[in-house]
Amino acid sequence: MSGALAGRTTVVTRPSAQAGALCRAIEAEGGHAFRFPLLEILPPSDPDVFAPVAARLDEFDLAFFVSSNAVEHGLDGLQKLRSWPHGLSVATVGQGSARALRARGFSEVIAPENGFDSETVLALPTFAPEAIHGRAVLILRGNGGRELLGETLTARGARVEYLSCYQRRCPETDPAPLLALAERGEADALLLTSGEGADNLARLTGAAGLAQLAGLPVFASHPRIAARCRAHGLTRVVTVEGGDDALLRALAAFFG
Repeated sequence: MSGALAGRTTVVTRPSAQAGALCRAIEAEGGHAFRFPLLEILPPSDPDVFAPVAARLDEFDLAFFVSSNAVEHGLDGLQKLRSWPHGLSVATVGQGSARALRARGFSEVIAPENGFDSETVLALPTFAPEAIHGRAVLILRGNGGRELLGETLTARGARVEYLSCYQRRCPETDPAPLLALAERGEADALLLTSGEGADNLARLTGAAGLAQLAGLPVFASHPRIAARCRAHGLTRVVTVEGGDDALLRALAAFFG
């Protein structure tokens, strides 16, 4: 794949703190990464949200982190107050957040080898009805988010609690540089890795701005995200797997 992206500009829309590795990988292939974050990740509005959960952390059998942001903010908030209970297992949705957990010292992480959504997680043996029934599960997430995992685990007999350990919001980003890049014909691809990001793109650029971007190839890392892109009028949508490696392979295959 060496040099496959030479001369191509890819718009990377991940939050600023999560964009670095992917941007460096694009540039290592000869491409240019144009950073245009469509989500801002912040600590919870109430810093005291962690204390009641930390006091009862021993009561849980499993802690599920919905993302690498949940890993960072959830562990930062809880481990300031106490050490991690020895018997509390950790699980997450994909290999990126699994690596984040391992980097924080967890050697055994429950996560799908392939796939990166709630449906894939729920198919794991750990979450089968006979395995999860009667167990207490803590789901660490941002404000809001999908309810499928928690609702399904509850239906399977688990006792589920949520900890909103970070906030997501639309950044106050000026769309003019992105739209100017597209108008000059210098934008070659747009990466969207969240449905909320697709909504924020529409909010920031408006209908006229989206029309300028409509012809741009959009690489969406899940069918749900692809559907949101199309709903906003982005028609050249390529659905790819999540993760940096899969995104890079998809870009190289498309431009090759």
